[in-house]
Amino acid sequence: MDRSSHSRSRRLAPIVAVAAAAALTLAGCSSSSGGKKSEEGGAAASAGKASTPRMTVALVTHQAPGDTFWDIVRKGAQAAADKDNVKLVYSADPNAGNQANLVQNAIDQKVDGIAVTLAKPDAMKAVVAKATAAKIPVVGLNSGLSDWKKLGLLEFFGQDETVAGEALGNRLNSEGAKKVVCVIQEQGNVGLTQRCDGVKKTFSGTTETLYVDGTSPTAVKSTITAKLTQDKAIDHVVTLGAPIALIAVQSVSDAGSQAKVATFDLNKDLTTAISKGTIEFAVDQQPYLQGYLAVDSLWLYKNNGNYSGGGEQPVLTGPAFVDKSNVDKVAEFAAKGTR
Repeated sequence: MDRSSHSRSRRLAPIVAVAAAAALTLAGCSSSSGGKKSEEGGAAASAGKASTPRMTVALVTHQAPGDTFWDIVRKGAQAAADKDNVKLVYSADPNAGNQANLVQNAIDQKVDGIAVTLAKPDAMKAVVAKATAAKIPVVGLNSGLSDWKKLGLLEFFGQDETVAGEALGNRLNSEGAKKVVCVIQEQGNVGLTQRCDGVKKTFSGTTETLYVDGTSPTAVKSTITAKLTQDKAIDHVVTLGAPIALIAVQSVSDAGSQAKVATFDLNKDLTTAISKGTIEFAVDQQPYLQGYLAVDSLWLYKNNGNYSGGGEQPVLTGPAFVDKSNVDKVAEFAAKGTR
């Protein structure tokens, strides 16, 4: 592909994402937190509007139990599946080795396509190669922007986590922040590390990294509280997920700290917190869109040979800021579980 084609791909990618956003009018099924066991989505849903033959798509993520972010991803994926006459099978495990086994299960089941997150890409390399060898198309979403092409994926849908972190760092500068603690809830997750690294790159003050056990709300709260109690100079807590942000608000209160909380990612409760002023702002990567585009892209590839982004560029779904100036509009969709 020549340079002019690459340029066209970069211009078209956002257009693809905007066009697919119209699918928000489609109904998505409700979701529960993921686990090691695969779950078929939409068993009671409509067969969909597409007249193309029924196909099966496996969506395999690194969701940790209780992380509501992935409920939004699944709603987007299910909306696309309902439209495209796709049987969607969802499975998840935060352990990279177990997630790789789930991808292998999908290969063994001879699915028609796989959408996968690459939070720990090295652990996924071999099994993605097996899917490719089995002639099963694989696309990436959410995590893995730096690695999707190296692993041979067809397409990728998500945000550049480094760019998102840099944007948040600049926002902190404009807010007058001086000392920030960036809370990482999963060690080894490439995307989370890139977020904090991006903050450090552009933030002119002091940035410290704090690791917490994201699978234990009690441990998260106690660790953040202890840090804020020990260091009263911290004026901002940056979290990397909505559930962690809401816990951080409690920690600020318990520690008697004056720190403000900013975060990546949204859910219904977080938009309420922004409206009330207990959380300053959030960086939104539009997880519904990531799930929708991942499933829809596999349907398009199978039925029309299409590559979103031309197979050369990722389709970016973020970052965008949500704060008091625009949260009311976003909250309408968050209440439906789609933002």
